[in-house]
Amino acid sequence: MAKVNPAEFAREVRREVAKVTWPTRKETGVTTAMVFVMVVLAALFFLVVDQVLAFSVRTILGLGA
Repeated sequence: MAKVNPAEFAREVRREVAKVTWPTRKETGVTTAMVFVMVVLAALFFLVVDQVLAFSVRTILGLGA
């Protein structure tokens, strides 16, 4: 493995960071909102599935009466 001095490493890092396409503030906001919406939808989905399974188990075991 080749050894690189710290100054050369820093220069390489700066060159690589310059190649990155950074998102705009609007893109970041839209993506964040989409993540929150998907989290809420997933939470609601699992809540409904959990309730249905719990009801089913209680009914099958006869504990719901």
